[in-house]
Amino acid sequence: MSQRTPDIDVPDLTGKLAVVTGANSGVGFGVSHRLARAGAEVILAVRNQAKGDRALAEIRAEVPGATVSLRHLDLTSLASVAALGERLAGEGRPIDVLVNNAGIMGPPRRALSEDGYELQFAVNYLGHFALTGRLLPLLRAAGAARVVSIGSLMSRFGRFDFDNLQSQRKYQPVIAYGLSKLAMLVFARELQRRSTAGGWGILSNAAHPGATITNLQVTGPMHGGGSVRLNRLWNRLIYLVPWVWQEIPAGALPAVHAATSPAAEGAAYYGPDGLGGLHGGPAPARFPAPALDDAAALRLWEVSEQLSDVRYPDPQPVT
Repeated sequence: MSQRTPDIDVPDLTGKLAVVTGANSGVGFGVSHRLARAGAEVILAVRNQAKGDRALAEIRAEVPGATVSLRHLDLTSLASVAALGERLAGEGRPIDVLVNNAGIMGPPRRALSEDGYELQFAVNYLGHFALTGRLLPLLRAAGAARVVSIGSLMSRFGRFDFDNLQSQRKYQPVIAYGLSKLAMLVFARELQRRSTAGGWGILSNAAHPGATITNLQVTGPMHGGGSVRLNRLWNRLIYLVPWVWQEIPAGALPAVHAATSPAAEGAAYYGPDGLGGLHGGPAPARFPAPALDDAAALRLWEVSEQLSDVRYPDPQPVT
């Protein structure tokens, strides 16, 4: 594990509203905790009520006076995504920060979402595409909102095969996960392009946590009946590899930087600055080459609108 404990300065976020998906644990919890510490009001968008309640209690215990609350979000269901969008629209608060973080990694067997899509593609990418679209009016109303999409070093294993986005032909857990995270990077860049063209006032970028110890390494491989004993043994072994792994407070920093720093840019990618991008403080990261394919970005956007039934406004050139 890395022996360096990085940190960053976070600006005062008093009066800002942030929404973080998958905020009850892992990087999402770390980001929510840090935003709350800086004074933001934070909505934890979570699937599990009990785990969300525990996260709220922990943040409130460690950050006296924190303004944090829960909203239900199940990214395996586009109906749940729509319900959260409707609820937040009804509340009418402009959203200053949206962190698209929730995810699942490496189910051993192909599983489908409620809507019939490959689970990793649905949870990691398509649900966030739909959520951002449904929250777009609230993000635009903030005037200078940030949308941070969480990628992964494993996005380098992703490739776009538009005839096989749902792993219909052959399911390979790592490849499917890499595709979902590659899609998140493409989404971040394309959202920025559209925001700039349409004058939406949204800064969209991406971040990855490097090699951070979270329950992501547990919940995915155990989904659908994976061996608990073998998974725990494997994780104990890989966590012993020196100078690789870091804890959640450090792993959350690239996303916090992307969401709050005056130096963070649109269509940029941030990750740890250590060897291989595995650990360390936030720094610019390199996009994998497929994420820079503008033609693929346009096609993915069109397919995503069709699959999610969420249409973004056509960006019009600023005159």
